[in-house]
Amino acid sequence: MANHQSSIKRIRQTDKKRLHNRYYAKTARNAVKALRNTLDKAEAQALYPRVCSMLDKLAKKNVIHKNKAGNLKSKLSKHISKLAIA
Repeated sequence: MANHQSSIKRIRQTDKKRLHNRYYAKTARNAVKALRNTLDKAEAQALYPRVCSMLDKLAKKNVIHKNKAGNLKSKLSKHISKLAIA
């Protein structure tokens, strides 16, 4: 157990931030999964800007790495473009 007041406070803050980050990261993962499972091109195009915005915000706040956000956005974009062919 922590002995100093500052370390006790740091533990409290870390737990609070961890729960906050987990919630938003999970929400983004669910949004990405929903977009990947979408087979309708119009619906996917409507959902794409919201998912991209969500990923950019998470990258900006260091919840996920900026390159991971870019990779996810790229893969989702390729998925949407393939929907036109099918």
